[in-house]
Amino acid sequence: MTQTPSSGQDGLQTLGFVGLGHMGAPMAANLLRAGWPVTVWNRSSGAVQNLTQQGASAAENIVDLRDHNVIIFMLPDLNFISDAAAPLLDSWRAAPPAPGTTVVIMSSVSPQAVKGFGEAVALASSGNATVIDAPVSGGTVGAQNGTLAIMAGGSEADFVRVRPVLESMGRTVRLLGGLGSGSLAKACNQLLVGTAAAALAEAAELAERSGMDVEALFEVLSGGLAGSAVMDVVGPRIAAKDYAPTGPAKFMHKDLGFVLDSARAAGSAVPMATAGHALYGTLKEQGLGEMDLAVVRESIARLA
Repeated sequence: MTQTPSSGQDGLQTLGFVGLGHMGAPMAANLLRAGWPVTVWNRSSGAVQNLTQQGASAAENIVDLRDHNVIIFMLPDLNFISDAAAPLLDSWRAAPPAPGTTVVIMSSVSPQAVKGFGEAVALASSGNATVIDAPVSGGTVGAQNGTLAIMAGGSEADFVRVRPVLESMGRTVRLLGGLGSGSLAKACNQLLVGTAAAALAEAAELAERSGMDVEALFEVLSGGLAGSAVMDVVGPRIAAKDYAPTGPAKFMHKDLGFVLDSARAAGSAVPMATAGHALYGTLKEQGLGEMDLAVVRESIARLA
């Protein structure tokens, strides 16, 4: 759902976007297509040049984004975000930003750690800037098509303020609770995706080693209760042994680690997440972490 950028003091007229990788670049492009004025910053210049050709402005450094209404981060993990944001927070300590400034964390990060980051932002900005965590699901296809599912955590007022921006990148946008709730929802998402992909890979190996055609098997299974979006999107790559990266498999190990951390904090048993975390840890040890999630099939094959 594309929103028309609003105007006025609370109109979110200026957006900063940090992190133009496989997901970030198409997300920023969708913001431009929706009519938002976007200023981008990235460590490498190639993606920046591509976005400026589409109408974005380029920041020479991250401090150039200090007076933007909304600053979006799409970097691999919170430690990358904290490092990148350090000069920005230093700038705010010297001169606080305008009230209502919102930092949006759209990466998959720790539900616990993002709360600490929110406290650091509030302290550095004299309370004028707040944080929303709004991780996404849908992969590069969803990022390109603007059909991401966006899971947000933060205050109701902050969410209402940034919702039109989020709806320019996603089809399903929901506030699920306070800061950290979006990241916990994404961790639950990864629990389902990671274990489902592993189960598909395990079934593929069992079927092929038993003389069965994997594509035919998946076609039949997709018509029954086993059918799912994971089967539709990842299944064909698993069947074809196509491991060209659309998103590195190593991130699944990180995300399932967040599930384990959250489960310990909540006192919840997570046997599937525990098994999945171990499997994707083995995948990384096998040197397969930079390949696509579908490479979990190769990891299982090597275990045999």
